Amino acid sequence: MKKLFPLIIALTFFLPAALFSQSGGKVFDNLSMPSKILKMDRKYAIYLPADYETSQRSYPVLYLLHGSGDDQSGWIQFGEVKNIADKAIQEGKCTAMIIVMPDGNTGQKGYFNSPKGDWNYEDFFFQEMIPYIEKTYHARTDKRYRAISGLSMGGGGTFMYALHHPELFSAACPLSASVGPVSLEEASTRWEKQYPGISKEDLATYFSRHSALELVNNITDANKKAVRWYIDCGDDDFLNEGNCLVHIAMRKKDIPHEFRIRDGAHTWTYWRDALPTVLEFVSQGFHQY
Repeated sequence: MKKLFPLIIALTFFLPAALFSQSGGKVFDNLSMPSKILKMDRKYAIYLPADYETSQRSYPVLYLLHGSGDDQSGWIQFGEVKNIADKAIQEGKCTAMIIVMPDGNTGQKGYFNSPKGDWNYEDFFFQEMIPYIEKTYHARTDKRYRAISGLSMGGGGTFMYALHHPELFSAACPLSASVGPVSLEEASTRWEKQYPGISKEDLATYFSRHSALELVNNITDANKKAVRWYIDCGDDDFLNEGNCLVHIAMRKKDIPHEFRIRDGAHTWTYWRDALPTVLEFVSQGFHQY
């Protein structure tokens, strides 16, 4: 018995730690779903919280968009979403949630519809992806439990999606966002090359839908408080100016929002540091106080 006693003590201290280290959510980075709108299968990645398979509950959902040059695996491979989400949940800083990471880099790059109507990714996202996720997984389906975030190109997607559909998201957290052209002249320079032959009328319409600054300047009073906003961009980020302009426009329009300029640039180091705050921020909307 004396020989067994040290073993019992060791198990008492180390077995819980071992079990704790093995706990945590699961990530799947190469899943796919069919899309009639895009006429192809679309990849996505997903994070499922630790108790997903054993719990009978439904979970809030955060849609987390990658940036240009990455795909659905970016937030898993470079953003370390599993470790960050596990830690935040275990420490009680955020609620257990499903995190969905779509692929916006196949077929055409980006999260918007083409002005020519030949690539309608935004239609796919709202008409096919969200319903698919809510049918396939144990997901809460009302606005209060749905949020969106993303970096760079995905930050631009976050701005546009939440401004286009404030009835669908409780919170939006654009990080180092590409906010779109800040003027029609800038839009002409950018999009006339990208979409040869686009008419001036179509370009003006497209600008009004895909400039965060233009959307904020034209927001209705009814939607000013429809979404909780957390906007974050590094002081050395080349997209800093556009984010600052949107922040100033939001202040002028009396749109409540959190705006952060932190030390950093357009890097994964910056976005990894941002993600715990994003998870905590969206969780504040998921909770009851």
